[in-house]
Amino acid sequence: MILLLESLHADAEALLERCESLMRAGDPNALQVASTNVHAILTRGRGRITDDLMGMFPDLRAIARAGAGLDNLDTAAAARRDIPVIFAPGMNGRTVAEHTMALMLDLVRRITPWAAACTAGRWDDRKNYQGGELAGMTLGVLGYGNIGRRVARFAREFEMNVVIARHPTTDRDSEFPVLQLDELLSAADIVTLHLPLTRETTGIIGRAQIERMKPESYIINTARGALIDPSALREAILEERIAGFAADVLDIEPPSSDDPLLKNPRVLLTPHVASLTAATYREICVFTAENVVAVIEGRAPAARSVFRG
Repeated sequence: MILLLESLHADAEALLERCESLMRAGDPNALQVASTNVHAILTRGRGRITDDLMGMFPDLRAIARAGAGLDNLDTAAAARRDIPVIFAPGMNGRTVAEHTMALMLDLVRRITPWAAACTAGRWDDRKNYQGGELAGMTLGVLGYGNIGRRVARFAREFEMNVVIARHPTTDRDSEFPVLQLDELLSAADIVTLHLPLTRETTGIIGRAQIERMKPESYIINTARGALIDPSALREAILEERIAGFAADVLDIEPPSSDDPLLKNPRVLLTPHVASLTAATYREICVFTAENVVAVIEGRAPAARSVFRG
């Protein structure tokens, strides 16, 4: 049996079901799931695969996340239990990079509020239009992996100046100038986050870091909400210590109805949909399902689908 903590693309679920029967976390039988013969557990981004959950299933052969980030899986516990962790790294790079640029353009040119004014019949408001241009701005990229590289290259085509935060991997092969984080924050007009969420990166942007930024600068986050200290971010927005914030991720998802970010005119939020374009969502889900099936059936999964720690 395969336990799904969240739904997957229909093609991926059909592929899994051809291998073994499926049980969903919301099924009435889920309370008795400990007594079933579960061989794999799959999730997308919200369902958590913990050490306790894995411990319920002595015949567990794989856990998996249909996506790239693994902060909702206890990978250390899986390693102790010798359970392979399957995921889909690098497959959302193009679509998340596109979404990042879309947020950036919308935030700087203020497309959404002016589109709303037009829809409301306020065409004459155009005489008060104020919007920026990406060309000539300096973009600071934190996290120069698959997504960060694509964003940097897109930004170059928009005639932006691009700088990368110093890291052992970027120092060797960056196409762009590499700066210490504090230098980058002081220089950048826009800071975009593309880091994995780890103990070291949690809260990497806090009060001290925001204080180094220009008051006319912007922050874009399409990685993980917890990379930014939530109190520091909200204070900076409310006190107008940065010009704006755009994100596809938040520290708490969904946000509470009284979250000040939701109604601030200098904030642009999307509900964690950057990688959910039809083509990419299917590709990620099917790739994950194929490799889970391979493990269950005793075949070797694709090397890049197995998390190595």
